[in-house]
Amino acid sequence: MGSKQFGIDPPMLKHYAEQIKELVDAGVQIAVVIGGGNIFRGLQAKETGIERAQGDYMGMMATVINGMALQGALEAIDVYTRLVTAIEMREIAEPYIRRKAMSHLRKGRVVIFSAGTGSPYFTTDSAAALRANEINADVILKGTRVDGVYTADPEKDPTATKYDTITFTEVLNKGLKVMDKTAFTLCQENDLPIIVFDIGKKENLMKLIQGEAIVTLVEG
Repeated sequence: MGSKQFGIDPPMLKHYAEQIKELVDAGVQIAVVIGGGNIFRGLQAKETGIERAQGDYMGMMATVINGMALQGALEAIDVYTRLVTAIEMREIAEPYIRRKAMSHLRKGRVVIFSAGTGSPYFTTDSAAALRANEINADVILKGTRVDGVYTADPEKDPTATKYDTITFTEVLNKGLKVMDKTAFTLCQENDLPIIVFDIGKKENLMKLIQGEAIVTLVEG
């Protein structure tokens, strides 16, 4: 949503698409798991009296809208994509089939995973961890508003210090926020490293691939 209070900010959409295109042009296989908090958050449904499961499904629908927007932005700059959804809606997206998604990646297409896991009570983090493990990804790149994992929230605590590398066990023992516990445990059990980086900085994705970006690596 960029600087907006809600919805989709066109400059931010373009910013994401251009960063992804740089990686595609460099020959990197990319799958994207996108959230929907700029449109609706399932947890906010409590305030309206909507039950949790129903609210979570509404949140999943929001991720499909964002997925369609990202797909449009990428294809406008000549990046081949496939929008895949965990909730079947054949008119706008492919149903999730693991082998088909992996085939798209081998053909150089950007695969956009939407609708989370297709089930309520799971976050976008969990969807990212699940899909990454299913397609045998090398790493999860978690784009945030800060450039890594800190001892505390750097936006609230000016004394917070950044970790360059940290283990899964240390993250859990220190109670640090990287992903929700379900997603984090899935990555830990399958030895899937996580890189936390600032998605807001231009060309940061490319710098990350080249080893030049300031990030935190979670592994081991």
